[in-house]
Amino acid sequence: MACPPLLLDGTPSFSPATPAARSMRGRVNAQAAFCLTAKTLGVLAVCALAASFLTGCGEDKAKAAATAGAPAMPPAQVGVVTVQPGNVPVMAELPGRLEASRVAQVRARAAGILQKRLFTEGADVREGQPLFQIDAAPYKASLDSAQAALAKAEANLAQASALVDRYQPLQAAKAISPQDYLNAQVAQRQAQADVASAKAAVATARLNLGYASVTSPISGRIGRALVTEGALVGQGEVTQLAVVQQINPLYVNFTQSANEVMRLRQALSAGKLQAAGAGAASVKVVLDDGSEYPVAGKLLFTDLSVDSTSGQVTLRAELPNAKGLLLPGMYVRVRLEQAQVGGGVLLPQQAVTRTAQGDFVSVVGADGMVSKRPVKLGGATGTNWVVLDGLKAGEQVMVDGFQKIMNPKAPVKAVPWSPMGAAPAPAAASAAASAASSASAAN
Repeated sequence: MACPPLLLDGTPSFSPATPAARSMRGRVNAQAAFCLTAKTLGVLAVCALAASFLTGCGEDKAKAAATAGAPAMPPAQVGVVTVQPGNVPVMAELPGRLEASRVAQVRARAAGILQKRLFTEGADVREGQPLFQIDAAPYKASLDSAQAALAKAEANLAQASALVDRYQPLQAAKAISPQDYLNAQVAQRQAQADVASAKAAVATARLNLGYASVTSPISGRIGRALVTEGALVGQGEVTQLAVVQQINPLYVNFTQSANEVMRLRQALSAGKLQAAGAGAASVKVVLDDGSEYPVAGKLLFTDLSVDSTSGQVTLRAELPNAKGLLLPGMYVRVRLEQAQVGGGVLLPQQAVTRTAQGDFVSVVGADGMVSKRPVKLGGATGTNWVVLDGLKAGEQVMVDGFQKIMNPKAPVKAVPWSPMGAAPAPAAASAAASAASSASAAN
């Protein structure tokens, strides 16, 4: 709609004398004023829009210039290991418990009052070493009595033998009856039997006297004394006095699932696994703190039957313990090499991501790009996984530095990974040295 011209006072378009003319002029002026206000607001809005557009363009140009002037972010540095297939041992880590190779309970075999303890509790003792002394007076008296009875029997035997010797020529000369000679011979044989019985009584009395001195039945380490001096022992029962245990060597008793043993034997029969070498019978023991006992043991036997309650097979190994560091009853982990995998790969466990969809590793390509790769695991060996399939020789598998990757599509810089506490790899050391020199030059 076109705006009418503004009607000012003194410019009569209508006759100002009539009321109709005055009303018409008022309406025209109001309409013209509205149109003028609308045009003014439109001009102001267009100006504001143009100014904001110009300001935004200036800020974008400034940001682009600042970005172009800033240095590019270096690629994230990650630790990798190079895949090297080979014969990887299949290790089984099983729970076990240490046991003394020989255990002897020291008991009182003679009744009496315990007079002395002759050993230091917790010390090493040798076989035949005196440990306790029981009152020996009654047994000494019994031995003396038995020896006296033996002397009497020997005297009777001497008399009977002399009588037989005297009767022998008389019987040949028919000077005595045959019956008298026979009686003399019978008396001699009875005297010989009495001597033998007396000798046995002396031996018994001497044994009882020896039992009054309690000795160690084996060599080993003795525990605490279970009775004290002055106690009456062996009266009506065989009293236990102490326990001696031989702890060098020690036995390690451990169990393995019968299903695992069966799967292992099937894999060996099918050729999927190779039989372990001559050192397969050796075992390693891992202590509670995660450290490995420095001396290897040897496997003694595998039980021929399966425990019906647990479905486990019992195994036993012998472990040297010359320094006495290990004690019976300790719980340990036993590492046993049971077979070998040809073409297997050992990877640190932190390099493998285990999910419900499978096991994956991150492989760093020659262009520095990281890609996920599914792998097939075949068990654990220490702190490493045994990878059976999914990797090729020479590929680089990412072990650490996952948190440094902000952009999954950005390349990374691969450096040799070294376990915690080990000396840094040469590439990593040189990278760290160059970064330190750059920082010092910037300062």
